Amino acid sequence: MSVPENLKYSESHEWLREEGDSVVTIGITDFAQEKMTELVYVELPSADREVEAGDELAVVESVKSASDIYTPVSGVVTESNAALEDDPTLVNTAPYSDGWLFRIRVRDATLLDGMMDAAAYERLINE
Repeated sequence: MSVPENLKYSESHEWLREEGDSVVTIGITDFAQEKMTELVYVELPSADREVEAGDELAVVESVKSASDIYTPVSGVVTESNAALEDDPTLVNTAPYSDGWLFRIRVRDATLLDGMMDAAAYERLINE
């Protein structure tokens, strides 16, 4: 199970990658996608949507279940991954690259300081 060192992580199994200009890319972790099994549908937020940390922002459905995806940061959605509409399994095959979910221009970057690093996230999933 992959836990890249260059990302931040939430307790609800989202990862964040800082892109610069206050934008972060968000997806679900390898651990989360593995637990859900093969994804068959992804519902993503529209651009320009204002969000607050903790908001339900997307839904992923697998052959086993549906799960809500939360935003760990506040801001404005700048983009969603349109490729997932045609191929939601990108989340399974490449959760940290082609399988990203959405991007947010962060309003309060200090929220990123409260996110887990890779070592802390590995401890969480190994408990």
